[in-house]
Amino acid sequence: MSNALVNKYNIPGPRYTSYPTVPYWDNTSFSLSQWKTSLHKAFSSSNSEEGISLYIHLPFCESLCTFCGCNKRITKQHGVESPYINAVLKEWQLYLKLFDEKPIIKALHLGGGTPTFFSPQNLKTLINGILKHAIIAENYEFSFEGHPNNTTKEHLQALYDVGFRRVSYGVQDYNDTVQKAIHRIQPFENVKRVTEQARAIGYTSVSHDIIFGLPFQSLEHVKETILKTKSLLPDRLAFYSYAHVPWVKGNGQRGFKDSDVPSGELKRKQYEIGKQLLAEVGYEEIGMDHFALKSDTLYQSMISGDLHRNFMGYSDSKTMAMIGLGVSAISDSWYGFAQNVKSIEDYYKLLDADTIPVYRGHILNEEDLIVRQHILNLMCRFKTSWTPTYLYFDALPDVLVKLEEMEHDGLLLRTKNSVEVTPKGQPFVRNICMAFDVLLQRKQPHTQLFSMTV
Repeated sequence: MSNALVNKYNIPGPRYTSYPTVPYWDNTSFSLSQWKTSLHKAFSSSNSEEGISLYIHLPFCESLCTFCGCNKRITKQHGVESPYINAVLKEWQLYLKLFDEKPIIKALHLGGGTPTFFSPQNLKTLINGILKHAIIAENYEFSFEGHPNNTTKEHLQALYDVGFRRVSYGVQDYNDTVQKAIHRIQPFENVKRVTEQARAIGYTSVSHDIIFGLPFQSLEHVKETILKTKSLLPDRLAFYSYAHVPWVKGNGQRGFKDSDVPSGELKRKQYEIGKQLLAEVGYEEIGMDHFALKSDTLYQSMISGDLHRNFMGYSDSKTMAMIGLGVSAISDSWYGFAQNVKSIEDYYKLLDADTIPVYRGHILNEEDLIVRQHILNLMCRFKTSWTPTYLYFDALPDVLVKLEEMEHDGLLLRTKNSVEVTPKGQPFVRNICMAFDVLLQRKQPHTQLFSMTV
């Protein structure tokens, strides 16, 4: 990878888990009533065939990881578990009232925070409370994020018993110095234990999350982590760039200096060596920052053209409607986005008033919907086209002009009706998507909103 290209294109940019991106949502004209209408439209048109997805945000952690930008509440008091579960189930009941029939759940994911902060029994209570009022799709996928230090065999068995078959473990890096800097001390033995336990119980997909570009992380550190990961051979991997956003309130990234974070050039080398080592044992690159063995459904969905991307990242399971439950959770009806309040106290207060706890969102207009599809195509398939003609939009000629220099640099190929990202350009797919992001182009931010693209 050319250092000149890295230096040229390493600029702040979105990860495009949504379009429009959250900073460009039109909150002024958004209302809870509009959100309900858009969700009902999505549910009515898709539930009988593809079902819906659920994301449940479980925000509690016993300690603060300083690399994390997620919404969380640090506490060692486990008495918070039951009140929070009751609140999530209350929110689910408010959504159920919007639907004319029982929802079919195709996908369900527990994220956080630390979902395994909760006891196995409380997690079963939560899931059973959700499923009691729903139908499970025939080809469903239930997954959760587990912390290797506190995920027990009992956690794995309890969630397996209620339908979970996929688990993702946050590894990040195995080096002691890096782990101390990000306040995430977890020995390789813990990851090995929970990986083997999941497989012994019957989980069909085990995933590891690995981050490059962490403070004090060297090229050798990444190689060591990848080599240890290869020995466990998880079915899929998220191998992604650390998003250094210390200006975001409360994310804990003030625990080290900006100068402690690797340069863009070093981060690119870390990625390239990791990719090479993973390819040697049969991992295939999926979209951006993800890898999977050919036996995993994520790879199979890429081959079939069904790969999807949303707020949970890449998925082999697309539904038009995705409902987010819990504090800060984001929902997607395809026609609109809605985000819940971030404070647990505000969340409880709104639910006590029988109000869905949404505080901001965006209803997509015609241009938004078209641009969203192009960005999804690029992120999932590395190509897009405006044939059929309904994918043409008025600002497209300006977009193509912005792509000229990237084409000159060998990052993409343009035809009269399409754009295709080259292998050389795949590491810069976020930059290519930015050219299609007409809202970003029309209103460049005055302060840094996004992490660096490399």
